[in-house]
Amino acid sequence: MSALAPGFADPPLAAQACFRRLLEAMARPGTVVTLDPPPAPPPLAPAAGAVALTLCDADTPVWLDAALAVPAVLDWLRFHAGCRIVAAPEEAAFAFAADPAVPFDRFQVGSDEYPDRSATVVLQIDAFGAGAALRLEGPGIERAADLRVRGLPPRFLAWRAANRALYPRGVDVVLVAGRALAALPRSTAVTEG
Repeated sequence: MSALAPGFADPPLAAQACFRRLLEAMARPGTVVTLDPPPAPPPLAPAAGAVALTLCDADTPVWLDAALAVPAVLDWLRFHAGCRIVAAPEEAAFAFAADPAVPFDRFQVGSDEYPDRSATVVLQIDAFGAGAALRLEGPGIERAADLRVRGLPPRFLAWRAANRALYPRGVDVVLVAGRALAALPRSTAVTEG
């Protein structure tokens, strides 16, 4: 086994800082925030690694797509977050994906009684500020917000429309590229801009 990449240097303080930035992104959908993440093992994006170290622990079932389910990433998550890796997307509280063939329809959407029992998908994209123009509307956005992203899966917008129709149930999405992230809560309408 090769040496593991380091995790947070000061886990409590670093996780708090990351959590605050993530909350800022969730409260203002489409706002791109930058983190100060530890180096994550490739191909896991540093921002995705920071989210995992902040939100996942021994009680958190985590699913990784085939692109990310490599030994270095699995060992790093198990060691630094202590999370339980699950084989099926349906079992996950958090899912980390880098492959455009994300099985969006297989993630938990919660129930009317317990909408909080849904999955959060952390989706790696190529970049913010370039590529497809998205128009965002909903809570946390005064009128509308624009977000440019490169590397979204082909079915993403159709899935997002169907996902939003389930509200208050549905899947929350955190887009990550390098050290940056932007959140798309289930309540946010996402259309082509």
